[in-house]
Amino acid sequence: MTETRPSPLRKFADFVREQRTRLTEQWMKAVFGDTDLVEADKLTYQQLADHLPEILEGLCRALDVEDLERVEPAIERNARKHGMIRWRQGYRIEELVRELDLFHRVLSDALEEFAGQDSTFTRRHENRARRLVAETFSMVTVTSIREVVSERDRKIDEYTGRLERANHELTLKQRLVGDLYESRMQITRSVVHDLRNFLNAFSIALQLIERAPSKADMALTLANRQASDMKQLVDQMVEYSVVLGESTQLTREPVDVHALYDELVASSRPAIEAKGLKLRATFDPALSTVTSNRLKLKQIAVNLLSNATKYTKSGEIELAFAAAGAKHWSIRVSDTGVGIAPSDTDRVFDEFERAAGEDIPGTGLGLAIVKELCRVLSGQIDFASREGVGTTFEIRFPLELAETE
Repeated sequence: MTETRPSPLRKFADFVREQRTRLTEQWMKAVFGDTDLVEADKLTYQQLADHLPEILEGLCRALDVEDLERVEPAIERNARKHGMIRWRQGYRIEELVRELDLFHRVLSDALEEFAGQDSTFTRRHENRARRLVAETFSMVTVTSIREVVSERDRKIDEYTGRLERANHELTLKQRLVGDLYESRMQITRSVVHDLRNFLNAFSIALQLIERAPSKADMALTLANRQASDMKQLVDQMVEYSVVLGESTQLTREPVDVHALYDELVASSRPAIEAKGLKLRATFDPALSTVTSNRLKLKQIAVNLLSNATKYTKSGEIELAFAAAGAKHWSIRVSDTGVGIAPSDTDRVFDEFERAAGEDIPGTGLGLAIVKELCRVLSGQIDFASREGVGTTFEIRFPLELAETE
């Protein structure tokens, strides 16, 4: 039986496999000596050459079968991997091309060396091998470049998306700053207006005492009422500034909601009944203890009850604590007061906005405080109102307030 001799190109492939270490070292020396390959100087030997054997083996297989197309998928796969790795290592496209060109030169020199050693390796074989080597490196180079360009385009799209989102957020923040500035100006105008009215009333009272001493009691009553209104304005502004400016981490604690309910009923009943109103209070026995912040829950309820009492001339005030599904509970405050006009519903929680005329005293900060406290406690506010019929505020809170970072 005649032994089949390997083809000359396969013999060259075996030579490349045997000399892989030497050829790799020659290539590495050329790479490190090339001043145009800046990124290569930053890599270790292993980082530079760890995937080189795969490209070499792809070339050797093409030489084995003398057909590039039969091994093309594997070579393209390794070339994509090469391009991706070099992209991650910071290579520019021209550096990638230069590095592969140096590798090509090393193998061309190896081909000449092998042709000089093997007498059966004819010029025809050498030309065939040289063409396969060139075609292989052309494929590796083009595929690697495509991978780099694809990855670069993906990164550009990603960065463009980030930039667009950042620009959108900046626009929103600029708008928010503008709204905030207008809001602060509105607050300033409102406070100045109210303080001017208070001072005018004091001035009138003092003039009345000076001109008509017999009416001093009436003047003092007027002055005391203005002082009381001024104190209420200052107290609510202090409360609101504390709510807005509080930067400490929210204290989560077990809250006995039944005890809180009893406290609210006891504290609000005298003011409600003093106006000839009825307090109707209900508590859902399914409720026991929740995790929240007791003081802030109390502030919310007190502001809602105070508002309801202020804007109700006859009828009743309702306070209800109830379960609201498996994970929530609610506080509801209803009244039979003046109600809120449809045109006012969008601004009912704004600072210094009041649903009634000047005949009903108030600062217009109560519901703004409620809104901010509800945000802190993850409360969802719903309200319904009809002019001349009354208003209902209902706030859903989580049974377990999530921790804030």
